[in-house]
Amino acid sequence: MCPLSEDALPRLFDTQAAEAFIDSAEVVVIGFLEGEESRGYQELVEAAKRVSSVPVAVCTVKEVWADYNLSSDTITLFRKADNRQENLVTAKANKLEADGLVNFITVNEIRYITEYNQVTAVGLFNSEVKTHLVVFANRGTKEYTELNDQLGALAPEFTGKFLFVLINGAVKSNEKSLSYFGLKSKDLPRVGIYDGNSDMKWLLPEGEISPERVRDFCQSFLKGELKEVKQAEAQAKTEL
Repeated sequence: MCPLSEDALPRLFDTQAAEAFIDSAEVVVIGFLEGEESRGYQELVEAAKRVSSVPVAVCTVKEVWADYNLSSDTITLFRKADNRQENLVTAKANKLEADGLVNFITVNEIRYITEYNQVTAVGLFNSEVKTHLVVFANRGTKEYTELNDQLGALAPEFTGKFLFVLINGAVKSNEKSLSYFGLKSKDLPRVGIYDGNSDMKWLLPEGEISPERVRDFCQSFLKGELKEVKQAEAQAKTEL
């Protein structure tokens, strides 16, 4: 991998370089494009400047494309949280503008622990992983920062099984999410599990929210041990 000009994207010349690039961050984007004249290249350069949190590169070697089941110009987002590959085939896009590519990246930018908002909700609910470990905390508190760090570090253990979602209880737009678990902002921090396949939810009993307790909570769900446990009620704080 080596840079071209100041305004160009890094180039990936073989599968080894592509794999190393994909492994370098939680979310990356690769433009599998024939060259700088390809439809979408300049727009991708502009989008890369505007979404600086996501590394972007380009690969023009078609033998490498085949390793990712691609046969035509495609802008692809890779994310580790659910081992997902999101493909945007440039020939099928009616309009291919920098704004659209920024939206494509930000909507699909699911990380090991993703803060819930209107944009990230689209990617979260479109994921094939339908079970969410939900962390409720109020932004600005010590707990918010600590849980983001601690549970973000735990999340890789459950890749492909859970998406870890952080919900800021201090904003009014998230009140509905809290009330779904029978919580209010003053009750936080709390941790729950939402299973989209069964539309069921559970709360981790009150107490210290440690990585060990959350790990056990997740494993209990995976073993089916929460199926018979009373669900979180939508009216009052309800223990497991």
